[in-house]
Amino acid sequence: MIVQAILLGLVAMLGNAEYLLGTSCLSRPLVMGALTGIVMGDIPTGVTLGATLELAFMGSFSIGASIPPEMISGTVLGTAFTISTGSGLETALTIGIPVASLVLIVKNVGMVFILPPFVHKADDYAAKGDTAGVARMHFLGGFFGVNLIIGLCVAIGFYAGGPAVQALLDMIPEWVSNGLQITMGLLPAIGFALLLKMIMNKQVACFFIAGFALSTYLGIPTTGIAIFGAVVAIVLAQIQQKLNARPALATEGGMDDDDDDF
Repeated sequence: MIVQAILLGLVAMLGNAEYLLGTSCLSRPLVMGALTGIVMGDIPTGVTLGATLELAFMGSFSIGASIPPEMISGTVLGTAFTISTGSGLETALTIGIPVASLVLIVKNVGMVFILPPFVHKADDYAAKGDTAGVARMHFLGGFFGVNLIIGLCVAIGFYAGGPAVQALLDMIPEWVSNGLQITMGLLPAIGFALLLKMIMNKQVACFFIAGFALSTYLGIPTTGIAIFGAVVAIVLAQIQQKLNARPALATEGGMDDDDDDF
């Protein structure tokens, strides 16, 4: 139990390593669910739960001042408790989303009270021209102010929360569990709706309708439609590039004609 808790904490810290390594999709539920499944000894269930929570958190991206729920801890703990208790997929949703919101509060506390001293120290190093000191504060501040907090929340939450979660699951009425199962059936629609809200406009709406028609009425697999869409996108990009290059060529040609006339 203790070893699993420590390993789950390390998995969560690996997901938060995007702050250091750059955006690599390590923090996405699909990756975290698979790694949690490896730790818990049930990889197929981990991948399935990760894919399910991926749909729930599909629109969760930190853009500008927007801070989404802390999906790393929600995915790891939701998947771990679901596997350890032998419950259904709806348990991951029941635990994952509330945990993600609660851990986000703890994460914000760390950013407000722990991270600023490292930032101020980095400012002092920057004023002295000490780039090594700035880099050192960057690593230490990210580790103690964000990464370590998430790892401890996950490790302690799994080690201390197992019996409590099991008791909570036993108290949930059957009609609530059935409702959660129905909700899980709606997750793909919610996830795609959030994604469409981010990318849908007049230019791409026709392609969305075309893909839907090809899948529904012609029975073409989704993979085939994706390949066809990628080819169409490449062709349109090349055509647009040629159209954008023509005015520049025409302008250069006009300047050459004027020079010849002169």
